Amino acid sequence: MKPGGARKKKPTAKGGAIKEAQAETDDLIWGINAVREALETRSLGELAVQKGKGGPRIQEIISRAREQGVRVRFVESARLGVPSGARHQGVVGRRSAVAFLSLDRLLDHLSRQPDEVSRLLILDCIQDPGNFGSILRSALAAGFRYIIVPRQRSAPVSGTVARTSAGAVAHLRFCRVGNLVEAMKSLKECGFWMYGAVSSGDAASIYETDFSGKIALVVGSEGKGIRPLVQQHCDHLITIPMQSDFDSLNVSVAAAIIMFEMVRDRRD
Repeated sequence: MKPGGARKKKPTAKGGAIKEAQAETDDLIWGINAVREALETRSLGELAVQKGKGGPRIQEIISRAREQGVRVRFVESARLGVPSGARHQGVVGRRSAVAFLSLDRLLDHLSRQPDEVSRLLILDCIQDPGNFGSILRSALAAGFRYIIVPRQRSAPVSGTVARTSAGAVAHLRFCRVGNLVEAMKSLKECGFWMYGAVSSGDAASIYETDFSGKIALVVGSEGKGIRPLVQQHCDHLITIPMQSDFDSLNVSVAAAIIMFEMVRDRRD
């Protein structure tokens, strides 16, 4: 269903489209020293390496990026995305709007302060920056301050995501993991129950589910939902009951509804 109201004009070449393209470029850094510095401050969200480029300095950057859970891509020079004439030296990074926690550090925090964190949000391959930012905005409002994302197939926490979240990213803690299933297993050992959001009618209604205790909400990608193996490691599958045959909500809307129902249920 399309929202009502007057139709908005499409952005002109001098309007929103140019600003958005500039914003995406502003997230980029290039050159060996600049990328190294971003790795020092753990502020690199993604690394692109030009195919055919090598040498010890580039290999060091690749190794450090992988140690930090940063996604590494190997692309042709034309796909690096930097302005024409930029001296990139074969490496281009996309800055993250946040510094990521490692899984070990998150688990250590949960074990040291077990009563501080009772709600987690796990995002399984959310790739659209708009949806990602909207989910984060709702997460902060609902009190889900710790966000776990996979290293691969997830939108970077970029400036675009930060803007869409209305600044919520500055108040959230992010953990990026290489294996989401293994992370879920570790969180279960810390006492968290995994609730997977699905559209299946066989799943339990969110309005009839007890959300007491430590909870982790797992939300899947826009098109395919939670991946099968991730879904298998959920303790409970939950769904939003619909009042008609229409059974598809935007992922950010669905996530917001479920998070606030989880909070309401705990307060009742």
